[in-house]
Amino acid sequence: MGQDVLIACVGKPSAGKSSFLNAISDAVAKVGNFPFTTIKPNQGVAYVTTDCPCKRFGKEAQCRPRYGKCVQGTRHVPIRILDVAGLVPGASEGQGLGNQFLDDLRTADALIHVVDVSGTTDEGGKETVGYDPINDIDWLQFEIHSWVFNNLKKRWPNIVRRHLATKGQLNETIQAQLSGYGTNLALVNRFLDKLPCSKEPIETWTDETIHTLVAGFLAERFPTVIALNKIDLPGSDKNIDRITRKYGQEATVLTSALAETFLRKLHKQGFIAYEEGTEFFTVAEDQPADTPDDRKLKPMDDKTRTRLERVQDLVLFRYGHTGVQETLKRVVEVLGLIPVFPVRNINNFSSSTGTRSGGVFRDCLLVRPGTTVRQFAHMVHPDLDNYYQYAETVGSVRLGEGDLLSLENNVISFKVSAEVRPTKPGQ
Repeated sequence: MGQDVLIACVGKPSAGKSSFLNAISDAVAKVGNFPFTTIKPNQGVAYVTTDCPCKRFGKEAQCRPRYGKCVQGTRHVPIRILDVAGLVPGASEGQGLGNQFLDDLRTADALIHVVDVSGTTDEGGKETVGYDPINDIDWLQFEIHSWVFNNLKKRWPNIVRRHLATKGQLNETIQAQLSGYGTNLALVNRFLDKLPCSKEPIETWTDETIHTLVAGFLAERFPTVIALNKIDLPGSDKNIDRITRKYGQEATVLTSALAETFLRKLHKQGFIAYEEGTEFFTVAEDQPADTPDDRKLKPMDDKTRTRLERVQDLVLFRYGHTGVQETLKRVVEVLGLIPVFPVRNINNFSSSTGTRSGGVFRDCLLVRPGTTVRQFAHMVHPDLDNYYQYAETVGSVRLGEGDLLSLENNVISFKVSAEVRPTKPGQ
């Protein structure tokens, strides 16, 4: 069902990419503080939170997501996340694991750049002191830019010659050259509209013009959120201040992946009840005396309690959360993704018919802005598109097949001319 969104975790070795992936997903990547811990891409499923309509309609008790979960009206929607091999300066020229790293990016929709904001690892991922993490942000952007620019530059004379010979359209010419990066014509049109050079004849373009083209393309194709990781380590504060002043608070999120991993581990083991994305958790001493045995938390030893208190003091009390969930939410905002809930019955929001049983709001898909009702029907199930008659939203309001999906019409039911069988899991 649907078209999966893929978010790539990028950054230098030992910046905390694997720890970040472990903190937010069900993947178990090998974690170590030395270069190239993650040689092959590690992919997992993370869960981004959004408001579930079950709360708006008083259906929390009946809400049974097919994937993810719903906790008191907060929906945890699955999203794919990828931890790729470490990048080092010179990757665009084949240094380190650069070629593999850059090839892995082709399938990503957005990037989370995990930065060691403590300055305790150098550009190659080796332990040090006093390193400036701003360098990591700058050279990552430089390496990705160089990767695309170099590929274009070496073919540019032939690109121009073919464009003139065929009297081609600029957007089609550019799209043909960038198609290997997962680029469609609509994306090319969006960034070309913002560039003055798109009005100039392509045969007059200089290297500077091509650089401008690449910068505009990357901003549209690979929107990036910078996760400033290891905020609980000494020296982080001064670096956080400098980075946020240079890149802006909107582009950065303060994170402690290891703190999130630790809290989730204690929650899973039954020592605390942790509310993900918040500063709140419950320990055994906080529970009422009449708590049922199957819900009682385990007491902690002194070592574990001391470490938990440290996480509270250095992360939760200072920042209000570990930043891991906030990073995912920021990526979803940058992409403009819209949660859409397809239901079979628009009156009771169920996905069942006849004698079938099930809950309400069983499915939730994250769709890109500009998705139409008819396109969404195909995403849910090809036969919904094949046998499409009409669609309606809450209140039995009819929707046009060309209407754009939004938060105002994101509960939707399709009427078809033939029975549509559910797809098997994994399809």
